[in-house]
Amino acid sequence: MENKGLRILIHASTWFAPIVVPLIIYLLIADREVKSLALQALIFHFVIGILIGISAFLSWVLIGIPFLIIFVLMAIIAPIIGIVRALNDRHFQYPIVGSWVN
Repeated sequence: MENKGLRILIHASTWFAPIVVPLIIYLLIADREVKSLALQALIFHFVIGILIGISAFLSWVLIGIPFLIIFVLMAIIAPIIGIVRALNDRHFQYPIVGSWVN
């Protein structure tokens, strides 16, 4: 597995540029595996953002609070698992959207 640094950067971008970094890497890098991971990260950030927004809106009727907690934890934990797997040269697919991208 090549491009370990780029894979780590894609996962770590969650905390500083969750849309910009995966998009730039997707557009500039030719490696198919890195492109797939960047696209997964980009879609994951959009989907999780929408789910957190909906959960935050529904939290005023209390039904959204458990979902809000689950989705926020997922947004924090999934990139950490991805970084650890990238450091160990293991494959990682994002939850929810990993199977959408080949």
